[in-house]
Amino acid sequence: MMNPPAYSCFVDRDKMDSAIPDLGPKELSCMELPELKQLARQGYWARSYALRGQVYQRLIRDIPCRTVTPDAGVYRDIVGKIVGKHSSASLPLPEFVDNTQVPSYCLNSKGEGAVRKILLCISNQFPDVSFCPALPAVVALLLHYSADEAECFEKACRILACKDPSRKLVDQSFLAFESSCMTFGDLVNKYCQAAHQLMVAVSEDVLQVYADWQRWLFGELPLSYFARVFDVFLVEGYKVLYRVALAILKFFHKARAGQPLESDSVKQDIRTFVRDIAKTVSPEKLLEKAFAIRLFSRKEIQLLQMANEKALKQKGITVKQKRQFVHLAVHADNFHSEIVGVKEMRDIWSWVPERFALCQPLLLFSSLQHGYSLTRFYFQCEGREPTVLLIKTTQKEVCGAYLSTDWSERNKFGGKLGFFGTGECFVFRLQPEVQRYEWVVIKHPELTKPVSLESTSLESTTVSSSPSHSLSSESSDRLSPFLATRHFNLPSKTESLFMAGGSDCLIIGGGGGQALYIDGDLNRGRTGHCDTFNNQPLCSENFLIAAVEAWGFQDPDIQ
Repeated sequence: MMNPPAYSCFVDRDKMDSAIPDLGPKELSCMELPELKQLARQGYWARSYALRGQVYQRLIRDIPCRTVTPDAGVYRDIVGKIVGKHSSASLPLPEFVDNTQVPSYCLNSKGEGAVRKILLCISNQFPDVSFCPALPAVVALLLHYSADEAECFEKACRILACKDPSRKLVDQSFLAFESSCMTFGDLVNKYCQAAHQLMVAVSEDVLQVYADWQRWLFGELPLSYFARVFDVFLVEGYKVLYRVALAILKFFHKARAGQPLESDSVKQDIRTFVRDIAKTVSPEKLLEKAFAIRLFSRKEIQLLQMANEKALKQKGITVKQKRQFVHLAVHADNFHSEIVGVKEMRDIWSWVPERFALCQPLLLFSSLQHGYSLTRFYFQCEGREPTVLLIKTTQKEVCGAYLSTDWSERNKFGGKLGFFGTGECFVFRLQPEVQRYEWVVIKHPELTKPVSLESTSLESTTVSSSPSHSLSSESSDRLSPFLATRHFNLPSKTESLFMAGGSDCLIIGGGGGQALYIDGDLNRGRTGHCDTFNNQPLCSENFLIAAVEAWGFQDPDIQ
């Protein structure tokens, strides 16, 4: 008969046996990263309490940490002074957990008290950690696989003290946390479009829903699921968390499709769904779905995170504060367009990157106000980045584009027609039906292989009959290099022709055709399939223009 697993003294044995039945010890002969990655995804040590403990010990020991990182000895020295005569159960939690409750995770009362003690000691040793709601769940799980509180404290400290800038493990400030929420929102917008559409439809502020994404993982997921996620997270890093949260949202959307959702309860509905996820999907299926999502490279996600952090800093949002509803960025009382209504503009706003979603639309150019002149269009738009282009045809069709880059970039080509912009550009139609087309590489990453940031820039490509294309590097003051084509090893340039402008025409999308072409008099246009966006025609293939507008993004604090 197999011996029962040697659970730590902090674990409720009966609950644990029910949550994760132990199938006894396994051996792990190899601790090399490629093999570990595969084994973690397969759940090799998921049913062996002892083996999971050994793997955690090794993986956390190997984290490159700051020189002075508190260890078990520090905990033994300080815990008495910090806890004092308080009973463990009555200890307050540090402010940085932001009222997050300690998940029970099959811990007994001694274990739950130990988590509080450890968190308070971490707070004492890491005064720079100002916002970290994920930490209670991390500590509660690590306590399972620690001989005592001091060992658990040391493991948690090593996770916090990781010094490898490319290996972020947990957010430790509100700025990092909020930019992660924005980054998750951007990823949902690109990889879970049906779910995103539902969230936008039922939420007053969709980012408030996405701001809950870490809670789904670090708190609401049952222990057997969270432990599987943590197994892979320790091997592969932060990107795994985005994957699993996206998979959760996909399963939620599938389960709730067709059922009524209320705006004030959607956050709670998702939390309940995650708590009861065992009714819908197994841990194996959840991870399978997560790794089937063909996500951006780690480098691209870092660049997006940096762009979101920069946007928050520019708005002065570095500590927790009440946010404006993103939904209200387009105000019904002061928004007026000759081409779209408030609802349509809100649809467009729901597609733009999160770092601009807090901004209000600002009319830069209107053909009805400024005249039908491409020269005047450029004059009104220069110095603005990004912009939204709207076109209404004489047949009442409406289409347009989100354009990531300042139109003044066209001047770099010495009078020739040159393409510029980044993979954040997209084209869309609103009438007769709504459809958005993003950069083809987002849906088909197999077209490219990421290249190092030191590679030659392919961001600006001159259109020329000559086989040699002139190249221009990205401006140093660009808000974000996210999805700049110089990061991608594209087999041909036709997949990266985003926007171009000359004196006699404006072009959006190229390669095998143009998504949009407008003449210099803003009178005629045409649309067709292009390689960059892999789009269908956005309206009648040859059209007459009734109106053109360009919209910029204005910070709500600037009037």
